[in-house]
Amino acid sequence: MVTNGGKSGVSLAAPHELNVWRFVESRASELESLHSVVSDRLDNNFRSQRNKRRRTTGHDNRVAKKKFKRRRIEVGKIDSTDDSVSKGEKKISRRVRRNIELKKNLPNGFSTSGDGTKRLRTHVWHAKRFTMKKIWGFYVPLGLHGRGRGSRALLKKLKQGVLVHDASYYGLVQLEGPEDTLMSVLSSVLVPSPSASREETSRDILAGVIFGTAMLHRSGKPSLPPIAPVTYLWQRAPTNVEGHSKDVCDGEKNNDGGPITRQLWVWIHAAAFQEAYDALDSACQGQTGTGSLARCVSREGQLAKLELMGSKVFQLLQKTLIPASSNSANSLLLKKCSGDENANLSESVKLSIFENGNQISSSAVVSLVVKDPRALSNEEGQIKEETASLPNHEADCVFEFGELWDASKSVKPPMEESVLCMEKHNRHNEFIRLGRKISGPQNASIDREYSRICPVLLLKHEDGEESVTRCSVILPLSWVKAFWITFMSNGAHAIGLREKQWVASEMGLPYFPSDFPDCNAYSNFMAMESDETNHKANLLPPSKRPPQVPIPPPWSCVHLTLEQRSSKTGKSYSHTDNEKIDIEKQRIFEGAIARTSCMLSEFLRNISGENLLLFPKITGQKNCLYKFMRDKEFLEPDNSVMSEVKCAETLCYVRVLLRACKEGAFEQGAVVCAPHAADVMPLTASSSESDDQRLQIPQASQKSYFKQLPSGKWELELPKDEEATDKSYRWPIGFITTGFVRGSKKATSVAFCEASLLSSLRREQWKALPLKRRKKEIYVLVRNMRSTAYRLALATIVLEQHEEDAAFI
Repeated sequence: MVTNGGKSGVSLAAPHELNVWRFVESRASELESLHSVVSDRLDNNFRSQRNKRRRTTGHDNRVAKKKFKRRRIEVGKIDSTDDSVSKGEKKISRRVRRNIELKKNLPNGFSTSGDGTKRLRTHVWHAKRFTMKKIWGFYVPLGLHGRGRGSRALLKKLKQGVLVHDASYYGLVQLEGPEDTLMSVLSSVLVPSPSASREETSRDILAGVIFGTAMLHRSGKPSLPPIAPVTYLWQRAPTNVEGHSKDVCDGEKNNDGGPITRQLWVWIHAAAFQEAYDALDSACQGQTGTGSLARCVSREGQLAKLELMGSKVFQLLQKTLIPASSNSANSLLLKKCSGDENANLSESVKLSIFENGNQISSSAVVSLVVKDPRALSNEEGQIKEETASLPNHEADCVFEFGELWDASKSVKPPMEESVLCMEKHNRHNEFIRLGRKISGPQNASIDREYSRICPVLLLKHEDGEESVTRCSVILPLSWVKAFWITFMSNGAHAIGLREKQWVASEMGLPYFPSDFPDCNAYSNFMAMESDETNHKANLLPPSKRPPQVPIPPPWSCVHLTLEQRSSKTGKSYSHTDNEKIDIEKQRIFEGAIARTSCMLSEFLRNISGENLLLFPKITGQKNCLYKFMRDKEFLEPDNSVMSEVKCAETLCYVRVLLRACKEGAFEQGAVVCAPHAADVMPLTASSSESDDQRLQIPQASQKSYFKQLPSGKWELELPKDEEATDKSYRWPIGFITTGFVRGSKKATSVAFCEASLLSSLRREQWKALPLKRRKKEIYVLVRNMRSTAYRLALATIVLEQHEEDAAFI
């Protein structure tokens, strides 16, 4: 207490309460003198001067009175005409009902519109700023308003800030059962299988230290088209005092003598959620003969996922994710899960939570229980305790096991905004000595119904670039809005589906469903794109409609290219009715996509193509690409292997990254063609003569390159003039699924091309080009659907750079 030095007991501190009337009475003379001075200056005219009034009706209450009178008349009319409304009740307007519905924050489930379409918890925030699209049963933010520009500024924010995407439309399936049974289920539906990974990686995934990604197939049918890429992770096993994971391996038993029940999460995109859930449920039902039953539980509407991308992800998380327990606030115990063979799993390192975020290994899973991020005080710049903190042992128990894995329980929702605002108001009044100090919780019933801490899981994805980090925050659905507003207020930039695809292209990762043409979700998505494009074209007059192009691309025409190049003469371009492929009975995509080096190697063995110039990266095997590229004798004699390769019934595609050699912006759906050796030589020359020799097709051929059938599908229109064919016609070997992003320094596009055709092109180009001008990339020609010019590009096969191509966005 501050006291006067001479008079003990007399406090000089400001009082907690201020009586206004006593204050006025004690200083009445001072106030009267001030009033007289002001009145003399204004000549006793205290009205606001007319010349200083602004064009506003805030001082006029007639507008509010008129509006209230009109609403009262409308309500009176409704009451008099509606017999169902009892006397004294008023019918609430749709605007008020919708506002109440959107402000609800239920523990589970999504709010729905009249037609059953689900809304995200951030729907109101996005609807004010983004163009919303009704797709996959959700209202999802498509992108910022406008014509779809702004990629240059977005990529700059990716390199210098943080991008956030609300991925709550992703569905979660939880598998429960004995460990051996769940491993059998995963082996039957996932490619690559978890058991096919390295022993160290497989053990870390099983212990819940890291997560895995794979393609989901139907049970026991890996040859059929896949369903979708998935992310799966096991519940982290409890640890003993020494930090060793227990009850993970060696077939340990429960106290009852039965096998230990483990839990597993599988995250699936909304475009393929129902199909994937049916496949997982069928796989679990197929394990009934083993004696141990696995359960398949849908957790849709319970948990959500927020995706963060950028160079300052950990700086943002350090500001917003504050651990609730005192022990985990200072440090976090993480397992070393690096790829080093000598790494010891039992060894642990003590890391600051997000100060050294780069030291957290890729695919790591971090469990945390954090405080309500809205408790961050901007005035003092620190986290303040709104209530008494949990006991250490209780917080540590929640931190170790968590409540997210219990499907029967729902995590308490966060405090309502009105309660937090009132508490903040009371603290402010207490700070300026205008209120009484309140000790303890103000309302015990509110604290029992709501929570001030939230369990979260942090997943760190593989870094596509050194400066860009990708993380996913898994949290209860009711907490999404609290974290979203906090991320936005701390400098994060929200993105929609369009911007997310730009980021995927910049990082060289496939984007689902656009870059997965072998999935049914791709067919459905492209069908919707085709309907939207046709609808917009029909709104224009016929003279202004753009030329119609095939959506989706006609993948079946690649089979004709392979047949033409595999023939002995190479000049048989016509097909009889018996040889012609029945396009109308085919799927949109006919073929298989190799997403691992083992799959590509198996395809080469099946077609007796071990001598093809494809070099998939396999651990433990030496890559011979540069050896053959610099070998003169290997390509000298008539050593053509392509004529000996069998034409496989199912084509094998690989993902390639295209980069324009000199100029060109490749659009989605552009056709990738096989160049002649004579096309590559002048276009790769450094002289300016190559500009005059640019390859083009006639305008009439551009419109008739593909022909639409009565069923609506498209097929390749074979030219009749063989001379014109050799001059300007080039056969397709694949198509671009994600186009060039403007403003990107990499200027790459994603395409899928047939593997054996790429090998044939590499052989031809290595033979034609001098030894010093040979490249590991393959020269291809790219032509946009509405263009007549072929652009030369370099194609890089992803599986020659990485052993697996399972990562996705």
